[in-house]
Amino acid sequence: MLDPVERISETLFGLIMALTFTCTLGVATADSIKVHTMLFGALGCNLAWGIIDAGVYLLARVNHQARKELTLRAFRQAPDPETARGIIADTLPPLLASALPMEQLELMRQKLHQLPEPSGHPRLTKRDWVGALGLFLLSFLSTFPIVIPFIFVSDARLALRISNAVAIVMLFFCGYAFGYRSGLRPWAAGLLMVVFGGALVGVAIALGG
Repeated sequence: MLDPVERISETLFGLIMALTFTCTLGVATADSIKVHTMLFGALGCNLAWGIIDAGVYLLARVNHQARKELTLRAFRQAPDPETARGIIADTLPPLLASALPMEQLELMRQKLHQLPEPSGHPRLTKRDWVGALGLFLLSFLSTFPIVIPFIFVSDARLALRISNAVAIVMLFFCGYAFGYRSGLRPWAAGLLMVVFGGALVGVAIALGG
């Protein structure tokens, strides 16, 4: 239900949230790091933010549906065909709109006139709910590779180092996938994502996040 960039972004978001928590707690409790504190804290952090992110996604979907209905209503209330075609062109990507001849826009105008009147009440679809669930799971499950060391390694300091190493590898693969999907150099994008993610974690910690 989510496009690849959304999946990558959500995984990256979960990673940064977990890293912010573990690194902050590791510094604050340097003399007495508790394994169970790290474990439940990181899981709880991403559980909360997964719920929040899913809720924000649903709000965005409601806004998307409402904007579509407003656009269709404005199209139907257009005083003349030329204005209606202009409204259609405004909803398209600029490059695509500039390449379409007027005949195609007119055909689209006629097809849109055949659509039923909008209900006026934006509704969330099954796809929207599944998408929100997907965002929640990505944000929450992306924490597990980071907390696994705290489950199997009794030395909390060593577990924290392993956890950070795992997070760096995951950041690299997020960047690699992002570069591949965006037409960039995957390896360079992976390395830049490690630096970018580390910088975001540092900013969050410095600002008390």
